[in-house]
Amino acid sequence: MTEPGTRERWWTVQRGPGPIVATAIHDGHDLRPEVAGAMRLPDADRLREEDPFTGQSIVDVPTHVVAHRSRFEFDLNRAPQEAVYRTPEQSWGLQVWHDECDDALCARSLDIHASYYRMLGALLDDIAASHHRFVLIDVHSYNHRRDGPQGAPTPQAESPDINIGTFSMPRDQWAFLLDPLIEAMRGFDFNGRRLDVRENVAFQGKGEQTRFVHDRYPGRGCAIALEFKKFFMDEWTGEPDEQELDAMRRFITFTAETARRLLA
Repeated sequence: MTEPGTRERWWTVQRGPGPIVATAIHDGHDLRPEVAGAMRLPDADRLREEDPFTGQSIVDVPTHVVAHRSRFEFDLNRAPQEAVYRTPEQSWGLQVWHDECDDALCARSLDIHASYYRMLGALLDDIAASHHRFVLIDVHSYNHRRDGPQGAPTPQAESPDINIGTFSMPRDQWAFLLDPLIEAMRGFDFNGRRLDVRENVAFQGKGEQTRFVHDRYPGRGCAIALEFKKFFMDEWTGEPDEQELDAMRRFITFTAETARRLLA
């Protein structure tokens, strides 16, 4: 149950030393009351398309941002004109609203979306003032059992354990960092196994946040979209595997520390 008062939080920012930032911008599940009242989508369906537990995976990175608002209120990884899901085509075929989304309600959601990017810009400006280059690790998760709880999962060939998205990244410019970083991820001991880590397979990293970083900080900011397949939870019930969550947290901490060394 959400604690009293926490539904008013938009995001939590922790600032620490170093050139590495981790974000979990789809971790949130909260809605402001006017959005909750207009929303038709059941809570369980909404949770299925969010990225629960990604926030707790990044908390050991000294500088991190965890969003608390649901992507169904406004999607921080989409440009403003697409950040509120007005039609089922924008939201995996789901009917989000009882009626068509009210323009005034949507405008208030987009005001918060704009506030996020003002906040992020100020945070990254401050980091860029102290470090010639920095890395933002943009942590997400994705479903691989879309045919239902009893259905077959997406084949492994099409759904790596970790998908690295680099669409907006000037790839050649950051190969010195990304190539050894991916190899390090593949070598990490994840509860006694090695994860299948591949680039641009299930997703290409076309989100707004990585684009924002690469456009605003050319040659200085590298944003890596990192998608965990939801092997760490039951995507239909929402139940997590605590051992896998612990390993996710260690994996992200290891990834951030490896990126920091590669930048040095």
